[in-house]
Amino acid sequence: MEVKIFDTKDEMGMAAAHQGAKFINNAILEKGHANIIVATGASQFEMLVYLVEEKVDWQKVSAFHLDEYIGLPISHPASFRKYLKERFVSKVPLKEFYYINGESDVSMECDRLNKVIAEYPIDVAFVGIGENGHLAFNDPPADFKIEDPYIEVNLDEKCRLQQLGEGWFESLEEIPEKAISMSIQQILKSDYILCSVPDKRKADAVQKVIRGEVTPDVPASILKDHNNTFLYLDKNSGSTV
Repeated sequence: MEVKIFDTKDEMGMAAAHQGAKFINNAILEKGHANIIVATGASQFEMLVYLVEEKVDWQKVSAFHLDEYIGLPISHPASFRKYLKERFVSKVPLKEFYYINGESDVSMECDRLNKVIAEYPIDVAFVGIGENGHLAFNDPPADFKIEDPYIEVNLDEKCRLQQLGEGWFESLEEIPEKAISMSIQQILKSDYILCSVPDKRKADAVQKVIRGEVTPDVPASILKDHNNTFLYLDKNSGSTV
């Protein structure tokens, strides 16, 4: 794992986007196309601002949605489909974007996505780390062994409190308790993983990921087992490293 610490979130986001664009462009040069994973949440704000400005032949890029709440309408401010459409999909001319529809039958939606992504080896994954150390919506203790690309997961209280604290919901009761998430094993199949993690509230999780052992109790710690993981921090999230 390569760790990079920047003075500001803006610098962090710019660097992650620029490196990610390089990897995407290299894949396009080598294969004629690229496949990527795109995350959501407050940690991705700055990165996405700069990623959509990068010089990439987006018409040769297929993209996949990382995770989504179950039962939350796309009109809700916390909808990750809404987030991605507004901050990414509407801003670049992608070849295709595969959303997770958390309002459909969960089993059928997972089966649909699992069949699709099996045909798209992932070149670059843009991800973050939760306050509880989660990777995507794989909360602790995460299942490191399940091979299905998309799975139904339960959201623990710390994860849901993070969403409340970030202002996506007005009350804890409003936050769904389940989600569809890309599995740990599917994320690790990506050729390159770029993980953006700003803010002081993430410092404890970052320290456990970098300094601690690889354990399902800190799901993102598994990133240390991936040969091409790049961890982007600001001075606040990296304050205890």
